[in-house]
Amino acid sequence: MREKRLDPEVPVANDGHSSSPSVSTGKQEVIREETIRSWVKEGQENGINNKLRNPLSGMTKDELFRDVETFALEKGLMDVVDDLKKGALIAQDPKSFELLDELSEAEKELLRREKTHKWNQPFMMYFMTILCAGSAIVQGMDQTAVNGAQEFYFDEFNVTDVWQQGLLNGAPYLCSALIGCWTTAPLNRYFGRRGSHTWWNLLLARFLLGFAVGAKSTTTPVYGAECSPANIRGALVMMWQMWTAFGIMLGYIASVAFMDVKVASIPGFNWRLMLASTAIPPFFVCIQVYLCPESPRWYMMRDRYQSAYNALCKLRPSSLQAARDLYYIHASLRIEEKLREGKRLWKEMFGIPRNRRAAQSSFFVMFMQQFCGVNAIMYYSSSMFRTAGFSQREALITSLGCGFSFWIPDLKTRTACVATGIYLFMIVYSPGEGPVPFTYSAEAFPLYIRDIGMSFATATTWGFNFVISLTWPALEKSFKPQGAFGWYAAWNIFGWVFCYFWLPETKALSLEELDQVFSVPTRTHINHYRTMLPWYFKKYVLRSDVPPQKQLYDYE
Repeated sequence: MREKRLDPEVPVANDGHSSSPSVSTGKQEVIREETIRSWVKEGQENGINNKLRNPLSGMTKDELFRDVETFALEKGLMDVVDDLKKGALIAQDPKSFELLDELSEAEKELLRREKTHKWNQPFMMYFMTILCAGSAIVQGMDQTAVNGAQEFYFDEFNVTDVWQQGLLNGAPYLCSALIGCWTTAPLNRYFGRRGSHTWWNLLLARFLLGFAVGAKSTTTPVYGAECSPANIRGALVMMWQMWTAFGIMLGYIASVAFMDVKVASIPGFNWRLMLASTAIPPFFVCIQVYLCPESPRWYMMRDRYQSAYNALCKLRPSSLQAARDLYYIHASLRIEEKLREGKRLWKEMFGIPRNRRAAQSSFFVMFMQQFCGVNAIMYYSSSMFRTAGFSQREALITSLGCGFSFWIPDLKTRTACVATGIYLFMIVYSPGEGPVPFTYSAEAFPLYIRDIGMSFATATTWGFNFVISLTWPALEKSFKPQGAFGWYAAWNIFGWVFCYFWLPETKALSLEELDQVFSVPTRTHINHYRTMLPWYFKKYVLRSDVPPQKQLYDYE
């Protein structure tokens, strides 16, 4: 690999420290600008299918130390410059830290423990994880509290039209897709607590709910991904769906708990309590959010490096690991800054092939998260069970997931099939289309367009979420339950084919190392996996001894 050399006229001290008296700050900045441009140019010249490179690879130790000193001087981090130098050496070649004489045995042991005890993280990392989990619970609980409440408020408000029913249930997700996902600033508007007297009042309240739902779902996965260390990032971000599922369970529990609560002076008191219970998790999230550090990358993109370092010190086991991640993120950010100079972000997102493929992939996984049909079950399972022959009480309890087909009487064999099918579908959904889309989308976009990329992805999922909730009542009425379920079964078959041929793999790659994966042309990706089909058949069906298949990407 070609080395990225700095200006040879700049003197370098033998001990690895820069000779700062002989080099002006202005000259240093010119050198660094030329170096960054050479890195960018090299990446463009070497094509899309070379090795995925570390932005620090190819630099000599003297060059690296000199760049670190300039960085520390500019950002006011000279008090930790020694840790930054060690961290830069580690980040340059993470697998060779054992050979570094600059590291003490205690520091090497810290790095070993990253592999052997990867879940041994500081308290603040898990506190941040709890915050993200709480945000997911908020989302899940709101999705299913309405499932039970609709069994009562449709009757109270005499909502019999299937399109009105769908609009009432899907209103938050329409707002999320159109407005909430594109809103990143905190929402300061305050709404009074009033009772709903007509279905229009309830529709307006649920529409406004979408502002918060969209902004939260856009921000939380990115925040979790940017705060987490690379070796556990995927697992932590994928917990979003697990805790969403936990919130879904709480929503069902609230429906069952309040279904028999009645107050003579307050019509529909039970369904009001079901919807009101969704305000409890946000209360704790709002308290906790002020106790967590901000995203280090967010600080660095706003030139607040001391704050970024302090945040990383809270989120990493040691100051050495914090310094390593700080400098590595900085090296990646400054290259991306050069790449985006003078460019319009929306044009970049859809005009640059690498970004367009990331948007295409994120759109697809978010689309299939909805069109696999899961939220038809989430929002209308009580109605489905009622259609299959359950009473209102049985429908709510079975939606909670407490129903098993073996206790259903023989007269309700059809109901047993419906219940069993729904439970099996949810079991398969949980490890796949449930958690993967948010994790995939949070990783797919480069840093400089990640905010709008994630907004685009979450707007996609909420937009089609609204389509599902709006159309299911009419779909079930027109196609009958068999046809409605068959419609989404067909989409799952399409999704499997599309996923195999079109979707790039992002497994085990850091956020800073995905550019070349998404730079592979779609045609090349499809052709590669088409040629893999006979290989899979020979190896896994015929059990033949076949040579290893050529890899699409060449990783270091």
